Amino acid sequence: MNESHYQKLKVWQKARRLTKEVYVATRQFPRDEIFGLTQQMRRAVISIVCNIAEGQGRSSRNERRHFTTIARGSTLELEAQIVIATDLDYVSESQSVHLIAQTTEIARMLNGLLQHFSK
Repeated sequence: MNESHYQKLKVWQKARRLTKEVYVATRQFPRDEIFGLTQQMRRAVISIVCNIAEGQGRSSRNERRHFTTIARGSTLELEAQIVIATDLDYVSESQSVHLIAQTTEIARMLNGLLQHFSK
C-alpha cells in the first residue's frame, strides 16, 4: 500500500492506534450499549482519523484548519465518553488513564497543527 502524505503525520498515526484501542475496549461493553456509548465512542475516534486525513487533502489553509478543528472536537468528545465509560465501570481506571493520556496527546498535536495553519 502506498502511504499517503497524511499517513506520515505523527498525529494521524497516534489517532490510528487509538482507534484500534477504542474498538478493543468497547468490545467489552454491555450489549445494551451497542447503539449507545459503544457506537458513540467508535464514531468519535473514527472522526479524528478521518478528519485529519480529509483536512490534509484540502487545498486551502482554511479548509485544513476547519477539518483539524473538527478532529480536535472529536478528540475532546471521545475523552468525555471515556470518562463516562469509566464512571459506568465499562473500562478500568488504569485503562481510562491510558486512553485519556492518548487523547490529551492527540489534542495537543492537533493544537500545534492549528497554530501552523494560522500562520
